[in-house]
Amino acid sequence: MARLETGSAHPVTLSPVRPREPLPLEAAEQRGLNVVRRFGTVGSLFLALGSLGAGAAPVINPVQEIPVLRLFTRIPTVSLAIAISGMGILVLSWLMLGRFAQPSRERLASQGQLARTTALWVLPLLVIPPLFSRDVYSYLAQSEIVHRGMDPYVLGPAQALGVADLFTAGVSNMWRETPAPYGPLVLRLGGWLAPLAGNSIAVGVLLQRLLALAGVVLIVWALPRLARRFGVQPATALWLGALNPLLIFHFVAGAHNDALAVGLMLAGLEVGIRRLPIRVKGDTPPPLARGELLYIGLGVAIITLGVAVKLPAVFALPFFAVMVARRWHGRLKDLFVAGAPMALWFGVVLVVVCFGSGLGFGWVGATFNTPGLVRSWISPTAELANLSGVLGIALGLGNHTDALVPILGVLGYLVALAITFKFLWDSFKWRYRPIIGLGVALGAVMILQINLQPWYVLWAVIPLAAAAGTSRFRVAATVISAALPFLLPPTGSTFDGRPYVLPFAYVAAIVVCGGGMLIVRRLAPVLLARPSPPVPEPVDAVS
Repeated sequence: MARLETGSAHPVTLSPVRPREPLPLEAAEQRGLNVVRRFGTVGSLFLALGSLGAGAAPVINPVQEIPVLRLFTRIPTVSLAIAISGMGILVLSWLMLGRFAQPSRERLASQGQLARTTALWVLPLLVIPPLFSRDVYSYLAQSEIVHRGMDPYVLGPAQALGVADLFTAGVSNMWRETPAPYGPLVLRLGGWLAPLAGNSIAVGVLLQRLLALAGVVLIVWALPRLARRFGVQPATALWLGALNPLLIFHFVAGAHNDALAVGLMLAGLEVGIRRLPIRVKGDTPPPLARGELLYIGLGVAIITLGVAVKLPAVFALPFFAVMVARRWHGRLKDLFVAGAPMALWFGVVLVVVCFGSGLGFGWVGATFNTPGLVRSWISPTAELANLSGVLGIALGLGNHTDALVPILGVLGYLVALAITFKFLWDSFKWRYRPIIGLGVALGAVMILQINLQPWYVLWAVIPLAAAAGTSRFRVAATVISAALPFLLPPTGSTFDGRPYVLPFAYVAAIVVCGGGMLIVRRLAPVLLARPSPPVPEPVDAVS
């Protein structure tokens, strides 16, 4: 957790200073909020329309049977320009909306206003083809394998379903023979949903998106509650976490199951610390509150469900144990007394989920074996391997990139684990709040992977949004969240052989976004006016 900016020697488990109650927006500001909300909705509609021709469409595309809308499938370059324009409008809307969520402002948008804005921006993206990747087709194929009674952790779609199967056809070539790397909970849920979709890939995509949407709902529910507990303005946390463009583009439009894992992880933390007392280092711990142990157990169980979706959620458990240990005296004895029962309960719940789902523990090995198959060009670890290969060629030593990738991948994990243990220990010693240690640890684990993807950053940004109130973090997270979406085209394609497509689409998007900003400026000048002087925050609220 971030240190107190005042240099206080007594950081707290939960903030003793709740964020101040902001005043409601004035009439001009309310008009500006409405304009931003509508502008963002237009961007979402643009993205939805563009996805019809620029999305990761299924092999048998049902859009081609719909009059008028099928036109977009015949003009993919124009559709791409429309989709990128929608992305640009949404990002600009999010940045302008941020002025109504700055914790230093006297007047802020309410939680309800931001939650409704989230719903407006998400709604048009619920019934579109998947964007930015074809992972959802892998989810469908793996769910179908479960539905047919086979083991998705042993057989890939091609072996289990056959190369000619409709579900296999939608999976990217490199994943057709790869076992599932996802937890048993999400695959069992997918297996239950498979009969509802039948042979309809489009319906299957919508059902998988509903699973991701359930995770988004959990994030919207838990994030402001956690923020209030840690002295951060709920509006700020909602804006940075739930309304984040990366979340809208990848968790909703991309239908990634990371959304459900992150949502369960956050919900588990919120439930688990609900009855924990506010503590300052050195004070006398109060006796157990009514229901405190029950809520801790429920929190561990919910986090375990998140782990049974994607393994990185497991990092929440040791930091949660530190929170409970700090609820007492914060000694090693307290950490053991808190952590041992929590670990035992985690194991019991995980065994029940794994064997209750009928899928067992095969997912653990698949989780560690699969990521190294992909090298992401935005991954620092992968780029270091590529640079080393280039240097080897320049020095006459040959190209050893393929040999370096697994070595650097392991080193990346070791560095991430070292960072995790460092922040875990510092959190235990009251130097950081544990939830910030969790965010930093997840950021290290995700960013140092060979296969880093843009939405992986959300694993760090969302928990940090709930507790990191410093302006430096918000600025850095804002820049990353606004820039990363444009590094991956909506189709997920590299457009090999057609290098002109992306530049044309981006130029067209710049023109469209520029015109839109002129309209916004005319309708609501307050959005581009100089912000009002900041209001000082309580000392602990910025920790």
